[in-house]
Amino acid sequence: MTQPFRGGAPQYRSPLWPELLIEYKKDHIRISGDRSYHTVSNAPYRGGAGSGSHFVNWKVPLDYDCSDPAAMMLEALRGWGYEPSTAVGLQTAAHITHSSFKEEAGDAYKLLVCASAGTGNAARAGLARETFPAYEPGTVNLLILIDGAMTESAMVNAVISATEAKSAAFADLRVPDRSHEAVATGTTTDAVLIAVSQSDVYAAAPHRYAGAATTIGNAIGRLVYEAVYEAVSTAKEP
Repeated sequence: MTQPFRGGAPQYRSPLWPELLIEYKKDHIRISGDRSYHTVSNAPYRGGAGSGSHFVNWKVPLDYDCSDPAAMMLEALRGWGYEPSTAVGLQTAAHITHSSFKEEAGDAYKLLVCASAGTGNAARAGLARETFPAYEPGTVNLLILIDGAMTESAMVNAVISATEAKSAAFADLRVPDRSHEAVATGTTTDAVLIAVSQSDVYAAAPHRYAGAATTIGNAIGRLVYEAVYEAVSTAKEP
C-alpha cells in the first residue's frame, strides 16, 4: 500500500524523485516541482495545454458552487497563499487521504502517479444517459508527473494510456454503473493531468509515443492501474 496520508503525515518525499514536494493540507494535496512543467489536462483550473510548477487536488467544501469552478479554485489558491498563474487545479469530492502514489524509473524517464478515487457517480461510457451542463467535482483524479522529454502528441497518447488503465481497474474491481446494471469505465467527472519536465537531460531522446507497447506508455498504464485499484478498493476504509 502506498497511501502516505492515511496516517495524517503532512508530507511525502518520493525516494525516486526527491525534488518533488508532496504536501497534505487537510482539504487539498499539493505537488510542487523544481521547474515549470509542460502540461495537458482537463483540469477545471488552467486546464488544456499549458504549463505549471505546482499541482493541486482540492477536496471541495459542502457549499461548493459548480457554476464557476475556475473562479472558486482561484479564490482557494489565493487563500492558501499559492501563486495562481503557475498552478493547475483539480477538484474532487473523494477522500484525498486515500490518494495512492506509484513511481518508477525507466527508459529516459522518471514517473510518479497520484490517484484519488471514489465511485459514487460511476458510469459506463458508450451508453445513453441523462446529461447536464454544469461541472461537478471529479471523482477519479489522476496526476501524472514525468521527468523526461515528450512530444505533444505523446502527451495526448499518455492520456489515452492512463484512461484505458483506469477503465481496466474499474473492470477488474467490477465497479457498477448502477443506472444501467453494467460495469463502469470511469465516473462522469474524471480528470487527468500530464505534467512533463521536458528537461534538457532527455532532449536527445524525446518520447514520441506513449501507447501500451512503448516503455513509457506501458509504465503509465501499469502505475495508473495500480494506483486506481488501490484508491478505489480502500476508499471506504478508515
